[in-house]
Amino acid sequence: MSVAIVIGGSAGIGQAAAIELAKRGFGVIVTYRSHPEGAAEVIAAVEELGHRAVALPLDLANIDTFPEFAERVRQALTETWGATTFQVLVHNAGLGEAAMLGEITDEHYERLNRVLLKGPVFLTQELVPILADGGSVVFTTSSSTKAAGVSPGYAVYGAMKGGLVVLARYFAKELAPRGIRVNSVSPGPTRTRLGGDAFERFPELIAPLAERAALGRIGEPEDIGAVIAFLASDDGRWITGQDLEASGGYDL
Repeated sequence: MSVAIVIGGSAGIGQAAAIELAKRGFGVIVTYRSHPEGAAEVIAAVEELGHRAVALPLDLANIDTFPEFAERVRQALTETWGATTFQVLVHNAGLGEAAMLGEITDEHYERLNRVLLKGPVFLTQELVPILADGGSVVFTTSSSTKAAGVSPGYAVYGAMKGGLVVLARYFAKELAPRGIRVNSVSPGPTRTRLGGDAFERFPELIAPLAERAALGRIGEPEDIGAVIAFLASDDGRWITGQDLEASGGYDL
C-alpha cells in the first residue's frame, strides 16, 4: 500500500488533495493544527473509498516538534499499514496575512516565514529519510508569485510562496538520484478557509476575480486537489522541478 502525507490536510485544498490521492489508491496521513473536525471528515471520506487514514496534530511553526512528529509518522506507518516508508509528501499548510510596505513588522514576517517557508524546509528534511525512493513531494504555492497575481499588501506572503517555488526546484535536483520528484502547484484565487474564510464573509469579492479568469470562475479546492494528486502519482512520473499554475487562466 502506498501512503501519502498531507500537511495541512484538514480543510480546503489539503482536504481535497487527500481525498483525490485516496481515489488513486493511497492510504493517507493528514495533519491538522486547529481543525480536528476537518481531519475527521478526511478520515471518513478516505475510509468510504476503501482505504485507511490517520490524522496527526502538527504545528508547522514549531520546528522543535518535528522529530517527535516524524516518530509518530513511523509509528502510524507500522501500525496502520505495516510499512516503514511513505511515498508522497504534500505541503499544504497555509497562512494568509496582508501588510503594506511601511506596516510590515518583524512579527508579521516571522509568522509567515515559520509556516510558509521555514517549516516546509525543516519538515521535509526530517521526513526525507523515510520517504521511499521513487516518491514525490508537492508544495502548494500561489499565483501571487506570478505577475498577474501581485496584490498590494501581500509582498511578504508572495515572497515566501516564491521561495517555495525555488525550494522545490533545488530539492528536485538534490533528490533526483533517489528518483524522488519535487514539484509545486500555484493556485489562482480559490475558495478556501484562508483569510478567515474571506470568500464566505465577503462574497462580493468573488465576481471580480471570476471575471479575470479565462474559464469564468474562481477555483474550488477539488480543482487544485486533482492537480496535486496528478503530480504526486505515477501519472506525473516524468515531471520534476516544475511549478504548475492552476488558475483557470487567471489574467490570461
